[in-house]
Amino acid sequence: MVTLVSQENMVALVSRTGRHLQRYSKGRRQVVGCIPYRYKIAKQTSLVEAGELEVLVISSQKGKGMLFPKGGWEKDESIKEAALRETLEEAGVRGVIQRELGKWNFKSKTHDTYYEGYMFPLLVEEQLDFWPEKDVRQRKWMNVQEAREVCQYLWMKEALDKLVNRLTTQQHVDVEQVGPCSVS
Repeated sequence: MVTLVSQENMVALVSRTGRHLQRYSKGRRQVVGCIPYRYKIAKQTSLVEAGELEVLVISSQKGKGMLFPKGGWEKDESIKEAALRETLEEAGVRGVIQRELGKWNFKSKTHDTYYEGYMFPLLVEEQLDFWPEKDVRQRKWMNVQEAREVCQYLWMKEALDKLVNRLTTQQHVDVEQVGPCSVS
């Protein structure tokens, strides 16, 4: 018996490696990543501050601290393709990537290297049981306050703040657009 499997649901269980395709801008290595998020309840009408918003953090490869998935942006992919690839490789999630949160310039904590980092929100639709870096990273869903406390990078905390601000603003706009309801 032969079973056909759609390739769109297949995941390569090997991460890309090497720096030969890496993008650089003015000597800074360009990195991209996502802040994977979800709502604990099915309805997305609750306030972000109430704790219903959860974000996914991952352990660093060296096991020192937590962060959001990110990695090198390569020459053969768009910025969003790179962000989605890195998030799948490191965190094992897929979803809808949204408008860029911003660009940050930062210095590596371990190397004397400067980076240019871009972050995107990713509304998670699927969490995989197997992904390329499953054996070298841990992932954990937590509320925004917990994530701010454990995230080891200031620039990622700033990106998280931008995401929360955007989602809070969108919720207020959505409520205003609906307007008051009346029952006859």
